[in-house]
Amino acid sequence: MAEIRRRRNRVRRTAILVPALLFVTATLGASSDTGVVKTQHGKLQGDVLDTDRGLTVYRGIPFAAAPVGELRWKAPQPVAKWSGARDATEFGAICPQGPALAFMMGIPLPETSEDCLFLNVWTAAREGDDPRPVMVWIHGGGLSLGWSNQPDYDGSAFASKGVVLVSINYRLGPLGYLAHPALAKEAAGESGNYGFLDQLAALQWVQRNIVQFGGDPDNVTIFGESAGGTSVHALMASPLAAGLIHRAIAESPWVTDTNIRPLRGENGLHGSAEDVGVAWATAMLGDGAKQTAGALRALDAGTIITRTAQGGALGSYEPHVTYGTDFMPESSEDRYTAGKQNDIPLMAGTNRNEGTMFMAFQPITDRAEFLETLKPVYGDQAEEVAKLYPSSNADELKVQQDRFLTDTWFLRGTRRMLLGMDKVSSPAFQYFFTRVNPENPAWGAHHAAELGYVFNTLQGENYDETDDRLAELMIDYWVQFARTGDPNGGGRPAWPEFEGDKQAYLELGDEVRTGAALEREINDRLETIRGQ
Repeated sequence: MAEIRRRRNRVRRTAILVPALLFVTATLGASSDTGVVKTQHGKLQGDVLDTDRGLTVYRGIPFAAAPVGELRWKAPQPVAKWSGARDATEFGAICPQGPALAFMMGIPLPETSEDCLFLNVWTAAREGDDPRPVMVWIHGGGLSLGWSNQPDYDGSAFASKGVVLVSINYRLGPLGYLAHPALAKEAAGESGNYGFLDQLAALQWVQRNIVQFGGDPDNVTIFGESAGGTSVHALMASPLAAGLIHRAIAESPWVTDTNIRPLRGENGLHGSAEDVGVAWATAMLGDGAKQTAGALRALDAGTIITRTAQGGALGSYEPHVTYGTDFMPESSEDRYTAGKQNDIPLMAGTNRNEGTMFMAFQPITDRAEFLETLKPVYGDQAEEVAKLYPSSNADELKVQQDRFLTDTWFLRGTRRMLLGMDKVSSPAFQYFFTRVNPENPAWGAHHAAELGYVFNTLQGENYDETDDRLAELMIDYWVQFARTGDPNGGGRPAWPEFEGDKQAYLELGDEVRTGAALEREINDRLETIRGQ
């Protein structure tokens, strides 16, 4: 099995190296031998990975104009057409960001550029095949880090199972999410959400072009993890995504008490998106400087990223979903509660130990310190929140801090999405991932630990047959859901539908089994404390 994994990893490392239009044909526009495909903007020369299987990847496809100069902090614009066959064998530049994620992964940071709105397509469809389900992957990274072609995100396994897999870049950090009065003044009173608008532009590209890669534009599943899950949360709640998406999978969606903000005013927990933007611009431009759109666009992108990454007085910035906009008319969480989200099937879940990864970088040594970290978010309610996570010694404190971060950063928001599905006709399915990472068991079933299973890209000598079986099972669940809107079938363990009364879920771990009401009491209490 270890030798099979080594061979499989060598293959993977090689692979790593607007309104919808009418379609008159679902015939594949590419030659499986040459890897040439014609899109609305011009021809692409892809990389044929496996001639026998017809597996081809098209890398670095521009789906919008470079958001530079006057296009910085504006909605994405159409990309220009090109002549001849554009080389699509190399990934494009990734969006500007600091080195933190690459350092954590132990790899060099790829080339960054504001010209980063690229996507990639994996397909094994052949001419004459029936149109295949499309899955669009949205990467994580706190809306500040990450890129579409991280090693775990190789789409070959999905393509081999009959999916056309698309992965996308989108603007990050303040370049992707800055809300500011000067920007709103030139855009009919709105600003922020540029990274989400990029995602919409990529989905519009899919509608116009994916048929040429063998994909079905009427069967598009968005899926993402962490900030990618935040993106799924936002897109599913956005009226602008109607018709562009048909199913959604949110893996550990990062939905906190501070990353959904009104454009202006307050929501009872914190200030507005514009308040955050003005404070950031003050740190960047200096006290007393005139904060015009021109002055903001004159800032060097490298300086923006470097100083924002340093944080504090230099310009700390937490990206967020900005509501009170065309993209998000009211709080996305409120839209789920009212049943205003797009009525499409949802699969959503979390990992048992979401918090351990973050605790490693923000250690808390005693209970008093734990309480102090709650006060900026919960104010007078901090004591009530702390009581939900009791501890009497350092070991217990670690367990409770993990539970607190898991609940408040990921599980609470996931439940809010799932409970909102009671208000619409489409089904919902919840998972709970519990397999301890054998490469880093101290972190348990940590944040992002499921990714190698979902993409079937596990790498490491400590994975065993249990992991291989779980990976095969999970990718099959994900593919089946993309095909039909229901993960069940194919002889796999039955996955019960989530409904508000029982709140059934499927545990994915050493065993695959059903459960109900995951951390229901504590998360209901959190909602009460928040006044929801």
